[in-house]
Amino acid sequence: MISETDRFRVVSEKKESCGLFGIFGDGEAVQKTYFGLHSLQHRGQESAGIASSNTRLIRCHTGMGTVRRVFRSGSDLLEKLANPIAIGHVRYSTTGASKAVNSQPLLAEYSRGQAAIAHNGNLINASLLRDEYEAHGSIFKSTSDTEIIIHLLAKPTHVANPEPLSHVLNHLQGAYCLLFLFADRIEAARDPCGIRPLCVGQTEKGSFVVASETCALDAIGAKFVREVEPGEIVRLDKNGLSSRFFVKPGTVTPAHCIFEHIYFAKQNSTFFGENVHEFRKKLGKQLAIDHPADADVVIPVPDSGTSAAIGYAEQSKLPFDMGIIRSHYIGRTFISPDQKLRELEVKLKLALVKEVVAGKRVVVVDDSIVRGTTTRGKIRTLRQAGVKQIHMRVSCPPIRFPCFYGVDFPTTEELLANNRNLEQIKDFLEVDSIGYLPLEGLLSCTLLPKDHYCTACWTGKYPIPVNSTFNKSTM
Repeated sequence: MISETDRFRVVSEKKESCGLFGIFGDGEAVQKTYFGLHSLQHRGQESAGIASSNTRLIRCHTGMGTVRRVFRSGSDLLEKLANPIAIGHVRYSTTGASKAVNSQPLLAEYSRGQAAIAHNGNLINASLLRDEYEAHGSIFKSTSDTEIIIHLLAKPTHVANPEPLSHVLNHLQGAYCLLFLFADRIEAARDPCGIRPLCVGQTEKGSFVVASETCALDAIGAKFVREVEPGEIVRLDKNGLSSRFFVKPGTVTPAHCIFEHIYFAKQNSTFFGENVHEFRKKLGKQLAIDHPADADVVIPVPDSGTSAAIGYAEQSKLPFDMGIIRSHYIGRTFISPDQKLRELEVKLKLALVKEVVAGKRVVVVDDSIVRGTTTRGKIRTLRQAGVKQIHMRVSCPPIRFPCFYGVDFPTTEELLANNRNLEQIKDFLEVDSIGYLPLEGLLSCTLLPKDHYCTACWTGKYPIPVNSTFNKSTM
């Protein structure tokens, strides 16, 4: 069983929902990786990195901060990395894990040569595997769950396996999209539940690309080919694109993270079968049906609440306006590691347009409420601006349970909705009314079957049990 201590380690130290980008056989692979990571910057601002190969030697550079800061303008870092094969990674902060040593891609050398790894997700059995490898003498340099994959790859019995990568992936439990850069190829893998998104694209000159979101393909002028299937390994090499599965297709029910569509992804991305902006508009329309409000104007909490607010306004026949303006020079406050830092960033990030809201009954639409403290701060600012009434509307259900699959929801005790009913939430936020989109309404907006989505943060029903006993003999 995973102890409470191990659970806390997983949630607070080793969890990440990041951005991945890789490209094979392109003379501008490193530059395109740089621009691809820029387009994925919304998935993480803590650290960034690029690893590249000339088919013989892998080079890697990582650092703390945004892509632009790590590969600062005027430096020759990109030129030094210039090679025809490259992968890149952006990572977002989680409590206790903001360390340079955790920046990715992770580069290591083992009996088969060099390998660089980039990971999006969270391995729930990483602590158990790490304890066992350390007991057998393995030395770890980081606190990232990703490093355990390197040790799995390097184990002699795994190296000798006819299909070593598939064998290694079958040891992992949790959510993961992975990019492996070997000297002569890229291997991209997605977990059997398909929790996190990963797609394949192709440039005009025929080079294949893999990325967390299709917005990264758009950034370099590549066309979308398809999504990487759950349990699939896609290989990019001199022969083009090939595919194999490390679990038999159809044996595991997908559990796509619908919160990717609600919050994380960029509006122009398409995955899980539909465009993010259009999906969020559907949520807003359904929210207006389930929770109408007698109001004068609908305003979003930008940016992830904007599409839902448009849908709400369209459905309710109320005017839509931008009563809150976002500064794009401040990163995503939800993924900052410290509450005081989050509150300060909110003040810098969101500014009111008083002329839009003063003296009016306002519907405020947000994508979600996690802790609630920053939301309450926004509400107080609206009150100070002279808003007559505030009707809070949220385009997902109340978040009552932590995520173990790569979204940095805090411990259960910190979640606003954990031990509060709707009336208590309303009082805490200091609003005139509160309305959450019910789970049934949320799932009615999806294109895929309803049981193909993970809803654990709302229901507590985890598709991959977080307190399972993992078989140590398969190390």
